[in-house]
Amino acid sequence: MTALRSPTAVVDRATTAPTPRFLVRDYAVLLKPRVMSLVVFTALVGMLLAPANISVTVAAIAIVCIAVGAGAAGAINMWYDRDIDSVMLRTMNRPVPTGRITPQAALSLGLVLAVASVGAMAVFVNPLSAGLLALTIVYYVFVYTVWLKRRTPQNIVIGGAAGALAPVIGWAAATGDIGWGAIALFLIIFLWTPPHSWALALFRQSDYARAGVPMMPVVAGERSTRRQIVIYTALLIPASLAPVTLGLAGWFYGVTAAVLAALLIRSVSRVVRSREAADATAAARSLFLYTILYMFLIFSALLVDRVVQMLGHAG
Repeated sequence: MTALRSPTAVVDRATTAPTPRFLVRDYAVLLKPRVMSLVVFTALVGMLLAPANISVTVAAIAIVCIAVGAGAAGAINMWYDRDIDSVMLRTMNRPVPTGRITPQAALSLGLVLAVASVGAMAVFVNPLSAGLLALTIVYYVFVYTVWLKRRTPQNIVIGGAAGALAPVIGWAAATGDIGWGAIALFLIIFLWTPPHSWALALFRQSDYARAGVPMMPVVAGERSTRRQIVIYTALLIPASLAPVTLGLAGWFYGVTAAVLAALLIRSVSRVVRSREAADATAAARSLFLYTILYMFLIFSALLVDRVVQMLGHAG
């Protein structure tokens, strides 16, 4: 097993990088648009499934605030992680470690956006959604990034709560409270995060080892990681059917969730069975990509199911 490297030994490339330039694309990357898109989408679904009416204007403001808040957390994360980002192949070309954006600029942008997003949410939406947005940012930055990420292989399990709060914020923006439906959506994302992240870690473990990040495959080995993926997948499948049990979704979503679960089991089974290095890498990469599609389709099915129910009631 590859020995972990202390983060203090990692060279901060930003100190020797080229003079920063203002490029819109670099600042967009700083906000982690892929993560932001998932946060916004799941928050929107939570908002639309909530048992309350919300005006288009307030809904739009809420979604913008959630997107900006997610971007703020991403920018602060890139500021703090610039040392380990500089040695990981997956992240070494990000704007801060390459010096295209200074660490100070990244931190300043993150703080300004965080305050602005939470403030606007409190003023134009409601205090509960603003509080949840603030909690999400603080949790992602301090609990996950600063405390957990470099200390424990359970980093993404505990830290995953930050991303899982997105639909809860959307729900709270519409209703002003937190219902069982919001908790069900939270659990789906929370239990989905470990298989998704550990699949990535399986085929990127040398990256994490080089940077001194104690991801599960690095400190516990591939066999233990596969076992943990199976456990969380087994928990995720019944959780994905909770919206049907709670009456939040109907037959269309139930059927779709069952089909997606069967495909997920097949993908996880391939990871468990693979032993040759090339096959194991391919299986882990395939699972990682499928988990992204799975999350998108699960939440899309919730939206489609709501439309089906509305059309049925109208008929």
